[in-house]
Amino acid sequence: MGRVSILDCTLRDGGYINDWYFGKTAIDFILRKLVEARIEFIEVGFIKGDRYDEDRTVFPDCPSIRAVLPPGKRSAQFVGMVDMSAPVPLDRIPPRTEEDVELIRVIFKQNRLDEGLEYLKAIKEKGYLVMAQLVSTDTYTDEELIEAIKRLNKIKPYAVYLVDSLGVIKNTEFLRMIYLMDHNMSPGIVLGYHSHNNLQQAMGNAVSFININLKRDIIIDACVFGMGRGAGNLNEELFAEYLNENLSRDYQIDPMLEIIDEYLGEICKKNFWGYSLPFYLTAKNKVHPNYGKYYNAKGTLTEREFDKLLQTIAPEDTHTYSAARAEEYYLAYMKKPCDDTDSLSRLRNELSGKEVLLICPGDSLGANRDIINKFLEEHPSVRRISVAFQPSFTGVDYIFCSNMKRFNGIKNCTVPKIITSNVPNAATEGDYVLQYSSFIGNEKLTYDNAGLMALKVLLSIKPNKVYVAGMDGYLKMSQLDANRDVSDSEEFYVEKFNSQMSKEISEIRSKIDIEFITSSIYEGN
Repeated sequence: MGRVSILDCTLRDGGYINDWYFGKTAIDFILRKLVEARIEFIEVGFIKGDRYDEDRTVFPDCPSIRAVLPPGKRSAQFVGMVDMSAPVPLDRIPPRTEEDVELIRVIFKQNRLDEGLEYLKAIKEKGYLVMAQLVSTDTYTDEELIEAIKRLNKIKPYAVYLVDSLGVIKNTEFLRMIYLMDHNMSPGIVLGYHSHNNLQQAMGNAVSFININLKRDIIIDACVFGMGRGAGNLNEELFAEYLNENLSRDYQIDPMLEIIDEYLGEICKKNFWGYSLPFYLTAKNKVHPNYGKYYNAKGTLTEREFDKLLQTIAPEDTHTYSAARAEEYYLAYMKKPCDDTDSLSRLRNELSGKEVLLICPGDSLGANRDIINKFLEEHPSVRRISVAFQPSFTGVDYIFCSNMKRFNGIKNCTVPKIITSNVPNAATEGDYVLQYSSFIGNEKLTYDNAGLMALKVLLSIKPNKVYVAGMDGYLKMSQLDANRDVSDSEEFYVEKFNSQMSKEISEIRSKIDIEFITSSIYEGN
């Protein structure tokens, strides 16, 4: 049986969680503890971009990595990664010295195979050990994979990796591919496995990889605490413990636990990774996990509709991700056509020229119960519309809902329901069904906010006056069903969200009379 080693990629692959902003102190601490844990290979970060930031594990060149590496003789070998989707110029990777990383991994998709192989050769000639990462190895046909391996054999890299980019390779297929790669790779080349855990296959596949007892050396990637986007990666502390018990290894687990205690536990609280239904659904549909994160953050989809939406993503977009494309698919799916002529006509007959109280969820509803009750006593004929819930303190004449997920909470209410066409079975579930796309706003972050959509519906109906209770405004991220780039601070994002809400409300108020009867940060708009 060949040697089994662990390659830690917490600071590189885990960095997708926090945009690689670990902080200098944390970077130094994590590297030191990984050495204490006796991990054989430690990936320091990406080699990409144009700017060096000591708080970030992204390096514009090899010399900038030297500052974070332990001085003198090393017990572990250190690794950098180049992504061929945006490779750094080769002159940023000078000939290797004793101060540099020992290895460079080059990751490339199948359509960049030729460029990836040339890049590997050039780096190897500079004195580095090189590793070839075959992105989404499961998308290669057997013939394509064998051909790629034959070409890699001529380069003689230190290692070639099976990469489960979407976390979808199950054990039987995994072992078949491992045997195929092992059979066709030249002796002396290490065979590696990089997993993602969206279908919870990482540990099982890693154990199976060990148990087939290949003659060649193997490397298995892992992250402390399983840190990584989507459902995360193979948990290093669990896998190291398994090797200690079954292969008589001597990995030190306590330093890994210290990393979790000091830094990763807190990061996970702010930017969760681990098993969840959205990441399962992305893996089930073989699409990039960031789609799951994006759509889950909206908080508008039932799990069944979530699954159906993912099925609409075109094959050419499944393995790549951009927020813009995700939003296009979302809007296309939500804009289910309907003829709302009759519903709008009935609502205008019932509400046009009247006073309407729009009751939105908000902390101010409880804090201002006396104010609301007094208002209702003074306006006995006001028509009451609640947004996506049935208030406990007063009856309502209608419930408005544009959110698929929240509709499940009110679908059995006997109150007449005004729903938008994106809600499943809208034609049979709603008393009034309105075209979703007719009432969304113009701002990126807030266009389908339920309160704003309700105001737009009222703008179309033209009541005499609209009173609003409960539309308080947002003070913290936990109140928002929204998507935030990790490079935005929570404070900045909340401020941006409220600013866009204010802009939308101001535009509506210029066309109909609106008065807030409870405290709201939008009151002056």
